[in-house]
Amino acid sequence: MFDKLEELENKYLSLSQSVSDPSVIADTNRWRGLMKEHNDLTPIIEKHREYKKTKQDIEDAKEMLNESGDEELRQMAKEELKSAQERLDDISQELKLLLLPKDPNDEKNVIVEIRGGAGGDEAALFAGTLFRMYARYAERSRWKTEILSANENEIGGFKEIVFIIQGRGAYSRLKYESGVHRVQRVPVTESIGRIHTSTVTVAVLPEAEDVDVELNMNDVRVDVFRSSGNGGQSVNTTDSAVRITHMPSGIVISCQDEKSQLKNKDKALKILRAKLYDLEQEKQHSQLSAERRSQVGTGDRSERIRTYNYPQSRVTDHRIGLTLHRLDAVLDGDLNEIMDTLITYDQTEKLGGSAE
Repeated sequence: MFDKLEELENKYLSLSQSVSDPSVIADTNRWRGLMKEHNDLTPIIEKHREYKKTKQDIEDAKEMLNESGDEELRQMAKEELKSAQERLDDISQELKLLLLPKDPNDEKNVIVEIRGGAGGDEAALFAGTLFRMYARYAERSRWKTEILSANENEIGGFKEIVFIIQGRGAYSRLKYESGVHRVQRVPVTESIGRIHTSTVTVAVLPEAEDVDVELNMNDVRVDVFRSSGNGGQSVNTTDSAVRITHMPSGIVISCQDEKSQLKNKDKALKILRAKLYDLEQEKQHSQLSAERRSQVGTGDRSERIRTYNYPQSRVTDHRIGLTLHRLDAVLDGDLNEIMDTLITYDQTEKLGGSAE
């Protein structure tokens, strides 16, 4: 590990010189690329330098302990030695985490699909609850949420809703949400009754850019139709709704939320690119079974990952055995404790795998 860190230190010094070179600054694209590389290395180099300084503190404390005849100075040296050794262990662990391979999608926006599963109207209502939970979390994180496609039922729930959350690092936080979410409560549709169990599926996809996916428009069939909605929702008199079919994969995307056919097409293509990118990622992950085992619920979307129990105000994440008795706060978007624990668990698993 430390040989690698010394190599990175030399690379960092070279990059520091390059990004200050007037000839490099004049080439905007090259300068941006080097600056990104420099910024990505900065936390690793700073931690490595802290590690080396702490090692020197340990040597200095040992030297004082061995050479000083003053009991008070020796006691100070013992305390400094103990403190520095504890810091060194912490810094070493932090360095290992910083050196873990980065998920290239972590900084991306996310496209989230929520679908009602078992439970009919109750599942659709809870799909709406989860959408609001993620929208509130995005708001707390100062991220932007935009609905791409929605299929509402008659009582205010969603049979399916697809939306994008735009914000730096959104995927790094939300990627663990893919899977089956289970709700246990007396149905909202019943005034008195027994507790029912319903399920909702969530899929979190990194937003794919044009450079991530080679989309041949000759493989895409675009159909237009008149959009319609439930109840008092207006029905457009023009063919503004769009259905896109990607013939090689069989993926079908429909968007009708905008009055503009062009906007609906753009939204549908955005979802299609994300799905095609996700398919390619799935192929790669299936070839890397060891890496896949180290991930926390980011692959198998049939996995039951979390239960929301209303009578006990309890939320349980089954992958990590975490139970919180503050359901209202979680559904209001207070998800950081769950997400932080998932990230820590995932990193620990990967560290264990890298040590094998």
